[in-house]
Amino acid sequence: MTAEATILGAGVMGLCAAAELSARGVAVTVIDPAGGPGPQGCSWWAGGMLAPDCEGALAEEPVVRLGHRAADWWQAQGASLTRAGTLVVTPGRDRGELDTFARRTTRHRWLDAAGIAQAEPLLAGRFDRALLMEAEAHLTPRQALTDLRARLIARGVDFCAEAPMWGTRVDCRGSAARDILPALRGVRGEMVVLRAPDLALSRPVRLLHPRFPLYVVPRGDGVFMLGATQIESGARGGATLRSVVELLNAAYALHPAFAEAELLEIGCDARPAFPDNLPRIGPAEGGIYLNGLFRHGFLLAPALAGMAADWLLTGKKPEFWHEDHRER
Repeated sequence: MTAEATILGAGVMGLCAAAELSARGVAVTVIDPAGGPGPQGCSWWAGGMLAPDCEGALAEEPVVRLGHRAADWWQAQGASLTRAGTLVVTPGRDRGELDTFARRTTRHRWLDAAGIAQAEPLLAGRFDRALLMEAEAHLTPRQALTDLRARLIARGVDFCAEAPMWGTRVDCRGSAARDILPALRGVRGEMVVLRAPDLALSRPVRLLHPRFPLYVVPRGDGVFMLGATQIESGARGGATLRSVVELLNAAYALHPAFAEAELLEIGCDARPAFPDNLPRIGPAEGGIYLNGLFRHGFLLAPALAGMAADWLLTGKKPEFWHEDHRER
């Protein structure tokens, strides 16, 4: 039975681990050199789509199964969620992409042109069919992280820039943990934030495209987050011109009115991933590590945190247990 734990890292994985452990009576300290959520971590740049059914088009079965729990977990933590599903569309010339997506996924229904116009008036007349993944949700990551940190502080969780290691060590450092996890690689993601006050979407929209797929997530008040890029690189510098141009071109393909949007922010970071793109939990010096969330941070962190808490408090072996953390 773990009575005390020190969590290294205060991104989405570290905060979820702190939430699970503190809720079960463990005295938790979180090492957070940055002093709070911010652009220094990849969680800050997340899309915030709790979209396990969409992810099923490419992801492994555990991502879909465990991801179905995420929306309820975040809501239980007080996060503000929108449960309006996800709309998936494609340009007419690429309609085969939508058929393939439908075959690879479940829990969706087809919409015709009239159904699209009813679901998203902004897109009326632009697409003749779409998939609506009705059970999905989305949140605003930055607000969710800030609110969860405040909730943990109110619960008695200590946040320190650095401190002695008390109790069990829980390593949630993401890409910084390559010193003990050489198999980790970086998968770069780039995003753009726009303001278009005359445009409105009630749910995330995914535009399938063979060259530059796009997702657009409404943030409210005419603000939209655009993302899609997935580049095999651990570089954490600025976004590339090519990626930004492709994102903006894809947004224009979704609706030409995005051409008049105000560009608020361009950002990027490298997400930690293992070779199979599935997360891992395993033994580390003084405790355990949780890592490798890939592009599923907000979707899978709650499940991993629960598994880690079960292991530390009851000895139940986690589903993603990986014994040899030195494997390359």
